[in-house]
Amino acid sequence: MSAPTFGMTFTRPETEPVPVLGADFSKALLIETSEDASAETYPVDTPVRISTSDTDAVAALGTGLLADAVKGINDQLTTGADVVVVRVTEGGTVAETVASIVAVLADVAAIPPAVGATPRLIWAGRTAAQLLDGEENPIDNPALAALPAACEKLLAIAVADLDDTSAVVTLAQREEINSQRIMPVGIAAKVIDDDVAVTRPMAPRILGLFMREDFGRGGLPFDPIANRVVNGLVGLSRDMAFSLLDGSTEGQQLLEGNVSIVTRGERGVDAAVADGGFVFVGTDGAGTGELWRQIHQVRGADYLTVKIMQITRNFLGRRISGDLVEAWLNSLKFMLRDHKAATDILGYDVQFLADQNSPEQIRLGRLKVDLAVEPAPAFRLAEHDVRRYRPAVEGLVADIVARLSSAA
Repeated sequence: MSAPTFGMTFTRPETEPVPVLGADFSKALLIETSEDASAETYPVDTPVRISTSDTDAVAALGTGLLADAVKGINDQLTTGADVVVVRVTEGGTVAETVASIVAVLADVAAIPPAVGATPRLIWAGRTAAQLLDGEENPIDNPALAALPAACEKLLAIAVADLDDTSAVVTLAQREEINSQRIMPVGIAAKVIDDDVAVTRPMAPRILGLFMREDFGRGGLPFDPIANRVVNGLVGLSRDMAFSLLDGSTEGQQLLEGNVSIVTRGERGVDAAVADGGFVFVGTDGAGTGELWRQIHQVRGADYLTVKIMQITRNFLGRRISGDLVEAWLNSLKFMLRDHKAATDILGYDVQFLADQNSPEQIRLGRLKVDLAVEPAPAFRLAEHDVRRYRPAVEGLVADIVARLSSAA
């Protein structure tokens, strides 16, 4: 388009910082069996996106473990959840069923374009199963082994059920996991199904807690979920001792091993986590090292990573100039500034360092920015020093002296 000889023109300079909306991290992916589900609504090995407030979609899930997972999520919420369901075939053995789940996890990157959404909370069934090889020797659960890579592909986290037979068995299975994106849970849920108390996986209910917390923060995934009530339970799969004061209890031993738990509140017991109900206790993923141990910090960092990607793709392909780089860096700084103001993070720093951006690299079209972000930690341990207070006695003496002096 040529400029007019007599008239006016309007342009929109592209040197301003760009805003982005971020992403919804409360969408979930559920992978399990449901033999009596509608094959038309839920074809095998096919991702289907539903709202858990859609009663027809929920009814079509039938009565299997997928249906229970959706119910467990709904029990934690007052609104519906955005969920992607993948129904797999129930195999002749647990190992065959696990293999079907692993196949879905291996191809998990194909799910977002298929359903138009990226789930960031994953539950894969049968992770609690203890499997044997052909010679009856114990082997690691392939579903647990496949979860870390699947989570990395989606910038997601997973809550994984572990065998809850005993603390020894649970902690032995926890050793199969080394990923900051996996939150192990070491106890199962007792729920009512057809007027009978049955044992069901706890992990979907914990996913519901993440969703509930995210919804309360406008969809932002920066908050921990520890010390939150788990709804819909009538009991736990086994008795587990827990005390806020005694680190030797079984519940505390599991927490020390980065395995989350649900414990029953007890009225009149000061060291109980609550006066009643069932309360989730846990903050940790199952990675190595403490820097990214708390899983809500991993989720928050993932959220910021997605926003950084959304910002940066607006600048890719443009001619490098001082204005372009300044607009890019300001976009990053303003985004992080807003999250600090909202107390999502404790602080941040954005730097363009000369020694990391040589003329040779810039000639190749490569720019490097140095980003530092400090997520807020969860309050996990309160330490109290309780000592005697001598000035109070001195005050008492002074009061007695004053009284005697006025009486005289």
